[in-house]
Amino acid sequence: MFLTITTTGTPERPATDLGYLLHKHPDNAQAFSTSYGTAHVLYPEAEAGRCTAALLLEVDAVALVRRGKGKGRGGAPDAALAQYVNDRPYAASSLLAVALSRVFSSAMKGVCKARPELPGQARALRVEVPALPARGGPALVRKLFEPLGWTVTVEPVPLDTEFPDWGDSRYVRLVLESDTLTLAEALRHLYVLLPVLDDAKHYWVAPDEVDKLLRAGEGWLPGHPEQRLITSRYLSRRWALTRQATERLELVRLAETDDSEVEEIDNAVEAETEGEEKPTPLAVRRREAIVAALRQSGAARVLDLGCGQGQLVQTLLKDPAFTEIVGVDVSMRALTIASRRLKLDRMGERQASRVQLFQGSLAYTDVRLKGYDAAVLSEVIEHLDLPRLPALEYAVFGSARPRTVLVTTPNVEYNVRWESLPAGHVRHGDHRFEWTRAEFRAWAEAVAERHGYSVAFEPVGPDDPEVGPPTQMAVFTLTSPKEAKAA
Repeated sequence: MFLTITTTGTPERPATDLGYLLHKHPDNAQAFSTSYGTAHVLYPEAEAGRCTAALLLEVDAVALVRRGKGKGRGGAPDAALAQYVNDRPYAASSLLAVALSRVFSSAMKGVCKARPELPGQARALRVEVPALPARGGPALVRKLFEPLGWTVTVEPVPLDTEFPDWGDSRYVRLVLESDTLTLAEALRHLYVLLPVLDDAKHYWVAPDEVDKLLRAGEGWLPGHPEQRLITSRYLSRRWALTRQATERLELVRLAETDDSEVEEIDNAVEAETEGEEKPTPLAVRRREAIVAALRQSGAARVLDLGCGQGQLVQTLLKDPAFTEIVGVDVSMRALTIASRRLKLDRMGERQASRVQLFQGSLAYTDVRLKGYDAAVLSEVIEHLDLPRLPALEYAVFGSARPRTVLVTTPNVEYNVRWESLPAGHVRHGDHRFEWTRAEFRAWAEAVAERHGYSVAFEPVGPDDPEVGPPTQMAVFTLTSPKEAKAA
């Protein structure tokens, strides 16, 4: 799979400025790992008068099938024809579009710290794609690119040059030329329109694809004459997502027509006042408190023990400071839901290398839990019968022995503040107990003393002067590992 970008220049504006714009030095050949193979960037020519950057994507057909769970072309009508032998390694598609965003992300955003004046400059550009699937033929290719300021040369590829009577294939050779566009605009056009012409995506189209489409289509998609076709194909004809994208694009178009902001047009509902703002859910505050405590501890490798449906794992993945995140739960159903929430089957290779989920019981020691910087028990201990707490205590503090352990649990004293909670009831039907602040403190201090930890306590949520916070958190820090191990 191959694409070239060529520009010409003058002594005052050398063509080799392309290297600054792409953030790739012309003297170096570079390789980038993707979930579906390896992307190579190289410069066949790099002179002041003319410079060409080439993107070569080597697709691993086996990895493509595994990531797509055997769906071949990602759900296209011809998926049953072949899983391992198809056009994916050769014909430009959504695979190449994803590689463009991965390898040239800064260029696509129009960012160049070394030469900040360059991204906004239009320049002579020539883009060539030797093999491009075009469902709709050359006529559709022109309809998509010509309104954007491109001069389009599109040549159908015959099925077989030896037998011209067989006619043309659905592939074309595409050359785009323009001297009125910036490089960022050109890359965004390709990012959206390559999958549109192929009319198939190799990954599941989730709701966040609408945001990707609107970001890449900013400035050109709202007024494009083929906007509906582009939106529908890019979103794999998912009706709900297509309608959402169309409505948002119409707001943008109206705002541009009236020379106003989108927020001013979309004023059917009055903005909420500060007093009407919805309070942050306690679960969100709890995750925020946990992340803050982990950052303060300097932890990089973190265990989420009793990870449930993966909400905390998902939050931790957003912070690059956490290089390895492991979710453990006894419930396979919870782990399956967590895997779906995290989209593990569609996650990029680099991100996927940071996370793993496995089944395990906290009532037993487990060698897989050793060697981590921190462990989190978020709303876990209250789900165990009290006689089983010592087993969990030893498995975590005695055997695994992370440097930091965070434990959160409900504060039963705060229950009187929940108007919907009947008196004498716990917050969840599966809670075996809920402790007062004094009971939790006594348990935590005893655990710390037995296993060589110090412990501090932090409130989570509004700290009521009478009954305390809704959630209480203990932060254990390992202080004397040798003495505790001997004991």
